[in-house]
Amino acid sequence: MDSLPTPSADSPASPGSGTSQDGRTRSEALRHALATRVVVADGAMGTMLQAQDPSLEDFENLEGCNEILNVTRPDIVRSVHAAYFEVGVDCVETNTFGANFAALGEYEIADRVHELSEAGARIAREVADEFTAATGQQRWVLGSMGPGTKLPTLGHAPYAVLRDAYQRNAEGMIAGVPTRCWWRPPRTCCRPRRPSSAPAAPWTPPVPNCR
Repeated sequence: MDSLPTPSADSPASPGSGTSQDGRTRSEALRHALATRVVVADGAMGTMLQAQDPSLEDFENLEGCNEILNVTRPDIVRSVHAAYFEVGVDCVETNTFGANFAALGEYEIADRVHELSEAGARIAREVADEFTAATGQQRWVLGSMGPGTKLPTLGHAPYAVLRDAYQRNAEGMIAGVPTRCWWRPPRTCCRPRRPSSAPAAPWTPPVPNCR
């Protein structure tokens, strides 16, 4: 894959300022970039992870639970983020699309939403900061929040349970310091009650704004 052209300096913050650049400055820089140029994000995460043929042991015998790799094989997750940054993307999404009550509940590990969300965000943040420092091109992390598979309207799970799980998802990613949380419902959400549970959660106290 050919590399993307490196954008010119386009934010008030100096690129690659690393430790002096806090989350608020990163968010401001991202908003400025979105308003002034095309910002390129990464592509598929799941297929990139599967291409590296993780073992059943890597999945802690929970085959297909990609979020588990954030703690068992962070090297694989890092390599995916690095591959996208190497071709010049501006943003990567965290490996946390399934870190919610519905998806993790199917593996009977719904209690690990916060742990896996934080781990995924920290991996992406570390790789983004490394590439920012090495190339001088600002890179961002989008905290990925997937819609899950449970519908309150069909009695799959109570609305409050889904809302609170999204809050733990957001709290975990905030602890891992993404630039923004990125909730993606369109292709897989078909009922309004499920989408409403996610936007209600990350901005409900005590969760602060994403950094």
